[in-house]
Amino acid sequence: MPVYLDHAATTPLAPEALAALTRELARTGNPSSLHGSGRRARRAVEDAREAVAAAAGGHPSEVIFTSGGTEADNLAVKGLYWSRVADAPARRRILCSAVEHHAVLDTVEWLERHEGAEVAWLPVDSDGVVDLAVLDAELSRDPATIALVTVMWANNEVGTIQPISRIVELAHAAGVPVHSDAVQAFGSLPVDFKASGLDAMSISGHKIGGPVGVGALLLGRAVKLTPVQHGGGQERDVRSGTLDTASIAAFAAAAEKAAATLGTESTRIAGLRDRLIDGVLERVPEAVLRGAAGNGRLPGNAHFTFPGCEGDSLLFLLDLAGVESSTGSACTAGVPRPSHVLLAMGLDEETARGAQRFTLGHASVEGDVDALLAALPDAYGRARQAGMAGHESSIQTAGTLARRAANGG
Repeated sequence: MPVYLDHAATTPLAPEALAALTRELARTGNPSSLHGSGRRARRAVEDAREAVAAAAGGHPSEVIFTSGGTEADNLAVKGLYWSRVADAPARRRILCSAVEHHAVLDTVEWLERHEGAEVAWLPVDSDGVVDLAVLDAELSRDPATIALVTVMWANNEVGTIQPISRIVELAHAAGVPVHSDAVQAFGSLPVDFKASGLDAMSISGHKIGGPVGVGALLLGRAVKLTPVQHGGGQERDVRSGTLDTASIAAFAAAAEKAAATLGTESTRIAGLRDRLIDGVLERVPEAVLRGAAGNGRLPGNAHFTFPGCEGDSLLFLLDLAGVESSTGSACTAGVPRPSHVLLAMGLDEETARGAQRFTLGHASVEGDVDALLAALPDAYGRARQAGMAGHESSIQTAGTLARRAANGG
């Protein structure tokens, strides 16, 4: 079995989630139907809504089920923008951090190209933390023209945690709503929608031990949102579409488990992370840890840049050694370009292209760290021998290198 160190991309299905999924898949009923089977399915959905709300610190009526984090981000950003512009056409400015996941980044850019949005990209420091002084200055500059602020709770690549409460405080003082992509934070940190003051917050099932294809947008009950898709009027008439009862029930089971074990699991996983970081820096002194230190980063995230090699080359060589890692976001994996997150943190393109992300989760054990530390020095040495490829050929070079390594070359 390979050693899996890519939990930020997706994490294994929790036993509780699998049990809920298989139970509901064996049953019949559309939760919008009025007969007995439909009412039973509706009860399962509403029980799940209560469980997800409790785990995320919200009210059940604030949980809008979606197909995942990407849909929740699109619904929040587009829906808030359109609603705010409809109420006041001058509200066309979006304040967005420069290190957002592409689900937010590309949505904001689409609104800029097609819907007349004006975007202020909020810079970050060398650890990836949003510059609050710039945010405050942008909020102070004609707040009546701002549609929304969107800043992720924790970064999916380098693991840096953002000061969400302070961001909300500043924005609300200017009368501006705030959305946060909390996909990476939920299940790893004490995420509390009500306490945060957020107007909208995106979460996803497959990052916490639930199935792929289900997530939720937590939306304040007083927040107006223009729907992105139309149809049957499900989910407060905000997100039409037949609800996936089985996946929703499994998502709720995973959320309950994650909430119940959050304290102990976060401590355990952070211990593994710290051991991994220390071991990598000991065995490969040239490696540089990226992102905030200690409690300023997600407990399961360890992100490095390795000088003189392509991240893709190192990934393939580690994969051959039985260790699965990542160069960054799985949503842009396979695209030979440096991370926008690392560039925003001030790294040059060549340095950014040497990125490697190791992420731990509920299934991680000490042996996973041992396996990485045993395989890394040789994999890095081989990757460095291959050097830096051109942008267009980096993945092909990585594949060639991997084949050579497999043949003992």
